[in-house]
Amino acid sequence: MATVFMTVFAFADDPPTDPGPNDPGKKIYITSDSLVSGNDAKYAEFIGNVKATQGLDVITADRLKIFFKKTPQSNDNLIMDQKSIAKIVANGHVTIHFDNKVAVAEQAVYITATRVLVLSGPNSKIVSGSDSVAGEKITIYRTDGRINVESGGEKRVNAVFFSGGKGSN
Repeated sequence: MATVFMTVFAFADDPPTDPGPNDPGKKIYITSDSLVSGNDAKYAEFIGNVKATQGLDVITADRLKIFFKKTPQSNDNLIMDQKSIAKIVANGHVTIHFDNKVAVAEQAVYITATRVLVLSGPNSKIVSGSDSVAGEKITIYRTDGRINVESGGEKRVNAVFFSGGKGSN
């Protein structure tokens, strides 16, 4: 089993001045069946039974590929800071637990510069408590909390929201 410690996380903001339980400065712990990377590689790919954990946030997938930015400080080892990550791509049976939500998709792509997470696949879904939204492509704008859900093929967007028991007007 391959195990690597990194000081990065896909969904992290700049570190807060008073670290809390989900402090983005905490290390991420990734386990997988194998790891592929090379001296000149600008990526690290974790393959097989991948689990990445930081605080309460967890990603599981068949494969997880982290693409690094080219920086003058880069060297040949896999210890990088969160600003050195350009993109993260998870493929195959992707499940992401974050912000009291669970996202499920065949593929998840996170762009660190824009803080945009794109879930894709015919059964992509986000569940938050009793509420859920599903579609073929779900784009989450983590900076302002917007979500865009698109249908695909013959399936339409499906959303379930509960009013919270207050009644409706």
